[in-house]
Amino acid sequence: MTTRWSPALTFLLVLLVAAVALLVVEAGKDAAGGGIKVADPCQPRAPFPGHGLDATIQRIVLDGLDGAACRLHTTREELVLSLSPGSGARSVRWDEHTIEMALRAGLRRSVDEAERRGDIPGFVARAARRIVETAPIDVLVRGGVRLSDLIG
Repeated sequence: MTTRWSPALTFLLVLLVAAVALLVVEAGKDAAGGGIKVADPCQPRAPFPGHGLDATIQRIVLDGLDGAACRLHTTREELVLSLSPGSGARSVRWDEHTIEMALRAGLRRSVDEAERRGDIPGFVARAARRIVETAPIDVLVRGGVRLSDLIG
């Protein structure tokens, strides 16, 4: 039986996978440059640069990861690395349900903030909240989704 992904869900999952990849690449570049400066995910960060849809989506995903990391009392980078078994990061300290709840709460908050800032209109925020509530985040946490699964 083949599972059909809605275009909106596919788009959100592709963005989440892309955000994770971006964080891993950036952490690797920082490590190669002599050290990583890790920000406190519970403290506001400088405004994310850029404009347009891509910057808005990146801001929402990164803010959502910050919210989840804050809730789990860790860094955004440690959270992302702990989601990938092959990353060499320390063992995951949280069970799947705890991670899922933290990710959903962080993403809900970031969608709310994006709507409050005027980055996204209300109808997009409502759709994004619905996706955040129903997306199979546990599949992403287990690493069972490949990018090719999401786009075709």
